Amino acid sequence: MTAAPVQAREELSKVASLVLTARRLLASGTLVDLSAIEDRVRVVVDTVEAMPAEDGRELLDDMTTLIDKLDRLSQELQEQLVQFDDTRS
Repeated sequence: MTAAPVQAREELSKVASLVLTARRLLASGTLVDLSAIEDRVRVVVDTVEAMPAEDGRELLDDMTTLIDKLDRLSQELQEQLVQFDDTRS
């Protein structure tokens, strides 16, 4: 494995940690700034795009796991939005 997949895997771990923190904050009713997640995802995408396809394939499971975590965060944000709208009605 070259350095690029290792770096990308480290960035994926950082994004996963940020997603977990965002979910915890959201569950506690705290406003969440998602810009750090967006920035880190951009770093991962840029890193993966620059590496050979074979190296990128090594990250497929990790990327899929991150996408699942982002999907859960998205769902929780949508649920919070619905709850917020219900309290305003």
